[in-house]
Amino acid sequence: MIIIADSGSTKCDWQVIEGEKKTLYTHTKGINPFFHDELTIESFIKENKELYDLADQVDQVFIYCAGGSNKELNKRVECGLKRVFKKAEAVVEHDLLGAALSTFNGKPGITCILGTGSNSIAYDGVTMTEKVPALAYILGDEGSGSYYGKRLLSDYLYHFLPKEIDSILRNEMKITKDQILENVYMKPYANVYLASFMKLIHQYKDSEYMHPILVEGFEKFLTIHVKCFDNYKEVPVSFIGSVAFYFQDELKEAANKLGIQIGTINKKPIDGLVEYHLNHQHKNSKI
Repeated sequence: MIIIADSGSTKCDWQVIEGEKKTLYTHTKGINPFFHDELTIESFIKENKELYDLADQVDQVFIYCAGGSNKELNKRVECGLKRVFKKAEAVVEHDLLGAALSTFNGKPGITCILGTGSNSIAYDGVTMTEKVPALAYILGDEGSGSYYGKRLLSDYLYHFLPKEIDSILRNEMKITKDQILENVYMKPYANVYLASFMKLIHQYKDSEYMHPILVEGFEKFLTIHVKCFDNYKEVPVSFIGSVAFYFQDELKEAANKLGIQIGTINKKPIDGLVEYHLNHQHKNSKI
């Protein structure tokens, strides 16, 4: 039995494969070694009874996770997985590689992640090239859920929001300054908290206030994370993630301004990843 997992900072998708057949498909909280230690990762998996009940039957686990670019930190994920899947070989890779594999069509391209966080990679089927680093939600994550959530809340506290949106935050959601500061500066997973406001942002995405902010944020992401590649105008640029999927009109508007050719836009990479492993790698222990 093999498990393929893809994790952002918010949610992790798990697909169980028995032979050539896809069986259990399920979810846990997101796994990111920058924020989660091995005991936390173990607890996330154990919270999902269906997944945990299969633990002794699993031979291999391939997980592509946010924050997975650091080999030392990846050991946290590997150790967390091994605490549950005791008989299995655990292979931990960057979610960028997972995104690239899930969108690869046999030709060179650029793949971007726009979800809770953001990042980009060029992939030609053999070599994975990352030109600029992902700086996470404090210094980077341009065009992501945490990026836009941060903008919304700062404008709220500065009294820059239109009355209707301000009223929703203040009167319906009962969001206070103290609550925001506690969630951002004192509690864990501030990036997930910030990204949780994307539903409200989506509700007003066509408004005079929100639309230019969205396009500007995507332009900033594309300028930093796509134009850094010399061939960015020559190859398709594909996107993975809920922000790219639900705000694709604004993303396409930003890309058109910069002469960038959009490839595919998928909400999740898991289906493409599973097909990749079934067709190419499922018998091998290494990616």
